[in-house]
Amino acid sequence: MTANGGVWRNWARTESVRPKRVERPTSAAAVQRAVAAAGRSALPIKAVGAGHSFTGIAVAPGVQLDLTDLAGVISVDEATHRVTLAAGTHLYQLPRLLAPYGLALANMGDIDRQTISGATSTGTHGTGSAWGGLATQIVAMTLVVGDGSLLHVSETENSELLPAVRLGLGALGIIVDLTIQCVPAYLLQAVEAAEPLGDILDTFQERSLASDHFEFYWFPHTETALTKTNTRLPIDAQRAPLGRLSRFVDDEVMANGLYRVTCALGTVVPPLIPGFSRMAEKLSGRREFTDVSPRVFVTNRTVRFREMEYALPREVIPDVLREVKALIHRRGWRISFPIEVRSAAADDVWMSTANGRETGYIAVHRYYREDQTEYFRDIEAIMRSHNGRPHWGKMHTQDADALRGSYPHFDDFIAVRDRLDPDRRFANPYLERVLGR
Repeated sequence: MTANGGVWRNWARTESVRPKRVERPTSAAAVQRAVAAAGRSALPIKAVGAGHSFTGIAVAPGVQLDLTDLAGVISVDEATHRVTLAAGTHLYQLPRLLAPYGLALANMGDIDRQTISGATSTGTHGTGSAWGGLATQIVAMTLVVGDGSLLHVSETENSELLPAVRLGLGALGIIVDLTIQCVPAYLLQAVEAAEPLGDILDTFQERSLASDHFEFYWFPHTETALTKTNTRLPIDAQRAPLGRLSRFVDDEVMANGLYRVTCALGTVVPPLIPGFSRMAEKLSGRREFTDVSPRVFVTNRTVRFREMEYALPREVIPDVLREVKALIHRRGWRISFPIEVRSAAADDVWMSTANGRETGYIAVHRYYREDQTEYFRDIEAIMRSHNGRPHWGKMHTQDADALRGSYPHFDDFIAVRDRLDPDRRFANPYLERVLGR
C-alpha cells in the first residue's frame, strides 16, 4: 500500500483510489466516532490493511480507515492458548508478539505482510489437508457495525454470527480486535525438491493427505515442479536452520534478484521465457532445513506480480492442472511465473473458499508489467467449469449471481449483512459486484 498525493494504491498496482478523507483511529471508540461521522456525511467507510489484496476489496472512495495504530496484543489466555489482537496487527509482527507466551499460529500462508484483520477477512490460507485458513482460527471478534455500535461475537455471545464474521469480506463492519486460537510453538522440518510434474500429479492426493503441509510450484514450459513438504515437530526438537549465506543466496539473490531480471527481460522479449524456465528447472535442487514455523512457512517476495487463485474440490486438482498445462501450450503463451498448488481442510465458515468440501488451490500469476487479461480469463473458464471458487482477495470476474450457486450459505451471509449494515456504509464497487447491493 502506498499513498502519493492522496492516492492510495494496492501492492500489485491493480487498484487505486483517492479517498475523500483518511482517518487513523487508535481505539475502538475512535472507530465508532469515524463510522458515526461517515454516516452523518453519507459517505461509505472502509478499513484498509496492508493493501495486499489484488482485488478492489479494500478500496475506500469515501472514508478510508488506516488501522496502523490499532495494533498489538490486547490479552492472552495462557491456559487456552487464545490471544486477542488489535485489528491492525501485521502477521510479520506475530512471531515477536507470541514468543513470550510460547505460542504460534496453527498454520500460515507464505506471505506475512498483511494485517490479521485483512488476511482473515479475505480468506488467506496456507497449505495442509488437515488445516483450515486463517479465519478458522478465530474464536471471537469485536467490530463496529453500521449504526456505530460495538458488536462482540464469540462462542458464547452472538454465536450465531461467528460463521459469518470470521470471514466477513469487510462487508459486515470494521473489525477492531480478534481472538485467535493459537497453538504451542513448533518447528517445521522442510524438504524442498525438484520432481517430475507427472509423478507429482499422479500422487497429489496421497501426498497431500500423508504430509502435514504439502505444496508445489510448476514453471510452465518445463516438466518439473518444485515440491515443498513441511513436517511439524515439537519446539524442543533439534533445529537445523538455513545459514545466513544460504538463505541470502537462495531466497534473495536467486528467488528475487535474478528472477526480477528474468521477468523484466521476458516482458521485452517473451520468447526468452521458456529458456529461463528450463534454466530454473536445472538449477532447482534439494534443500532441507528445520526451523521455527514462521521462518519456514513465510517466504520473502519482492518481485511484484498479479494473481488469480481458485479453490476446487481437491480430487480434481491433477486433472485441472493438466487442462491448464495443455491450454498454455495450445495458446503459445510465454509465462514466466510459476503456478502454485496447495490444499486445505473443509470448514464451516460461510464465505470460506473451503466451506463444506476438502479443497485444493491453483494459483496463477503474471509479472505486474505484463497484461494478464487473456491468461487469467481463459484459465478462469476452466476453473469455473469445475465448480471453482475464486479467492476473495485475488483477481477474478465473478459476480453475485454466479457466486450464489457456489456457496450454500451465500444468502445467510447476505441476511447478516442486512442486519449489521442495512445502509451499506461498508460497501464499495467490489462488494457490490460480488455480493449485490
